[in-house]
Amino acid sequence: MRVLVKGAGVAGLTVAHELIRRGAEVTISDPSQNFRRAASWLAGGMLAPWCERESADEAVLERGRDSADRWDAILPGKIVRNGTLVVAPNRDQNELKRFASRTADYRWVDEDKIAALEPSLAGRFRQGLIFPQEAHLDPREILQSLKDNLSAKGVTFIDELVDDDSFSEVVDCTGAARIGHLRDLRGVRGEMLYLQSDELSLSRPVRLLHPRFPVYIVPRGKGLFMIGATMIETDFNGPITARSLMELLNAAYALHPAFAEATVVETDAGIRPAFPDNLPRVTREGGTVFVNGLYRHGFLLAPAMAEEAADLIFCRHNNRSRQCA
Repeated sequence: MRVLVKGAGVAGLTVAHELIRRGAEVTISDPSQNFRRAASWLAGGMLAPWCERESADEAVLERGRDSADRWDAILPGKIVRNGTLVVAPNRDQNELKRFASRTADYRWVDEDKIAALEPSLAGRFRQGLIFPQEAHLDPREILQSLKDNLSAKGVTFIDELVDDDSFSEVVDCTGAARIGHLRDLRGVRGEMLYLQSDELSLSRPVRLLHPRFPVYIVPRGKGLFMIGATMIETDFNGPITARSLMELLNAAYALHPAFAEATVVETDAGIRPAFPDNLPRVTREGGTVFVNGLYRHGFLLAPAMAEEAADLIFCRHNNRSRQCA
């Protein structure tokens, strides 16, 4: 079976991986071969289903709870399993209690335990929550590694249009490019920045709670930190705004004053595709299967959605379409 996968973001690459694992011949088409047009390039890479449950549907937890295991199977050794630390300024301790009330599988940690987990944060927070089962990855490293892995297994990457009719199946994983074409799909803008500092280190993602502007800080190694991210209901895809930049920088400074002297390495903004319930969907329209709406859960949910898409494709291919609807 020959399958054309449109889009080389995390959705397209994981779908391709699942398809070739099952014996399909796969071609991936994407006009941008360096990932920089993909929302995946700007992702935090947190495999944090329990933390995400604070604001997300139970389905995100159910689909994402084994995400770290799935990624370890796809790219062994690329996943960091140090959990997630959630903290709040002393004046915002109620935010920490509210967060805890909406999540599960965490432990309360005091000031001494926070210092043991993250020495750079010693003396800065009275209490926090540690989610020990969560993990994180570096999206940019993962995208390139997965592309290299797929190429080595015979997947063809092209950057021009091809005739869909020459393939047995077509899978559209083009994300925000389908806004205005897929019913109910909308854009949610996310802005982020990278800071470089040699004055502190973190071994896991840290979420800093704030009643107005919660953020996360994800270590990338060698003093590099990703700070994100805004969630703005718009599909405007211009550069980061001054207001968002100031908010993100202020939040980083609130986590640790050393960030005031950090170097701003990169700022960027992208559009996350989302459906009204903020849950991803795998659907079929005619001869095309669509995988879309991953919202802010791209790396967390992509492996599960890839499996669902492959099930749909192979079910039809095996002439059991009534069971696949």
